[in-house]
Amino acid sequence: MVRFHSVSMRYPTGYEALSGVSFRLSPGSFHFLTGPSGAGKTSVLKLIYRAELASEGAVLVQGRNVEQMTASQLPALRRTIGVIFQDYKLLYDRSVFDNVALAMEVAGQDPERIPGQVQRTLESVGLKERMYHNPIALSGGEQQRVAIARATVNRPPLVIADEPTGNLDRDMGRKIMALFHNLHQQGITILIVTHDLDLATELGHPQIAMNQGCLTEVPGSARL
Repeated sequence: MVRFHSVSMRYPTGYEALSGVSFRLSPGSFHFLTGPSGAGKTSVLKLIYRAELASEGAVLVQGRNVEQMTASQLPALRRTIGVIFQDYKLLYDRSVFDNVALAMEVAGQDPERIPGQVQRTLESVGLKERMYHNPIALSGGEQQRVAIARATVNRPPLVIADEPTGNLDRDMGRKIMALFHNLHQQGITILIVTHDLDLATELGHPQIAMNQGCLTEVPGSARL
């Protein structure tokens, strides 16, 4: 599903965000990417959906080298990846329903399928009764659930999340992680960035650990 081969990433200032990173995510796997702030975790996610480019090495998603993709090929890549941000990135001039529906519209889905699929997806994250509310009226946990619904409404084979519980209390964090567990049971590959080692350990999925741009621990299931 995802392979990093000796990937390094340097900025024009000379700062090296990643150095010689190699790992793989098999289809249907669930991994946490852990480490302190500044370890390079978010940089890994940005390389996967091609928001950034590697300085060295290769990043492959579903067998394709994302570094070699043209601008016209990127939308197709990104339709196969559900991205969930810590700060939600919701549109506050639209309802919850419209935020999720937009993901289907951008993907070019059949307009007749959109209402039913959006409703089913919002119901799966416990927001059926809130679908016509404005996101600004929701709690942090509810907004994160909207973000999860938006990222998964098109049923992408890969979901990546950057600190999805970082702004939530521990109890809500567990509930959010339960949603990811349900997605994993549906066969979706999951990669979650977190600095919460206790929560990651509690859930029992393998951890890929980073520090200062380097991998410090790679489980056997993620080794090249």
